[in-house]
Amino acid sequence: MFKTTSAPQDALILKLVPIVTQACEILRAEYQAYCAGETFAVQKKSDHSPVTQADYRVNEFITQALQEKFPQLPVLSEEGDNAARKHWQSFWLLDPLDGTKEFLHKRPEFTINLSLVDGAKTTFAILAVPGEQMIYICPQQGLPLKFEIPTQQWWVYTEHQLSTKVHIGLSQSSQAQPLYVEYLNILKRDVEVVALKAGSAYKFCMMLEGKVDIYPRFHPTCEWDTSAGQCLIERIGGGLVDFKGRPFLYNQRDSLLNGGFIAFRNIELKKLAFLALAQMSHLPEI
Repeated sequence: MFKTTSAPQDALILKLVPIVTQACEILRAEYQAYCAGETFAVQKKSDHSPVTQADYRVNEFITQALQEKFPQLPVLSEEGDNAARKHWQSFWLLDPLDGTKEFLHKRPEFTINLSLVDGAKTTFAILAVPGEQMIYICPQQGLPLKFEIPTQQWWVYTEHQLSTKVHIGLSQSSQAQPLYVEYLNILKRDVEVVALKAGSAYKFCMMLEGKVDIYPRFHPTCEWDTSAGQCLIERIGGGLVDFKGRPFLYNQRDSLLNGGFIAFRNIELKKLAFLALAQMSHLPEI
């Protein structure tokens, strides 16, 4: 949850919010054009995942804006050239449209993910939700902030009372998959569970708003899918860890593909999540 606050004076935030606000407007316009049935370019990548003209347009805008404002920092983007990334100590990590499948299914649960990685850890993050005209920010110090684009109102994260029910965030297709079914059934032995389906990194925003408590992921993501969300959730006392309890690190491996993970809003929820995980018959090796 969030409460209203005054505008921050943080120089990094003040540089980035106009860029991300404009990127949100670009993506909203692309989404409206697609929903209106206008001619819209959609392609398949080598892994058969979809990529659209919206992905490329937002990527070009943000990448160029970042290079102008921060010429010393390279950009590692889902839609960019990452050949030199192993030589980078600090860099921007970008997914210009996280949730392309949601976009194509006309569900506004897609995000712009932008984070600053220093060494192996994320030190600053932005998750923007163009469909809601909302930007979530994890500053380099302090609690997460939220910026409402139409009203220019700022909000700061505040703790809220936990529900007696445990809300589990799932991807749109996951609830029918055996691993997720098993995990939910194990959780239901001890607590009342509410399963909520939502797309992409939008589930991290739901965690910040107190709508999702635990987000299990048993099928692959990439580093640009998790970095910003992990930074935001860690800052409120939660986390995102692999099945051995280790926080994700970034740009440390040959592959940018992540293994499975558990995201949680606080330590008590982590304990609950891992108790259920320990009782599963098997876990995927991803």
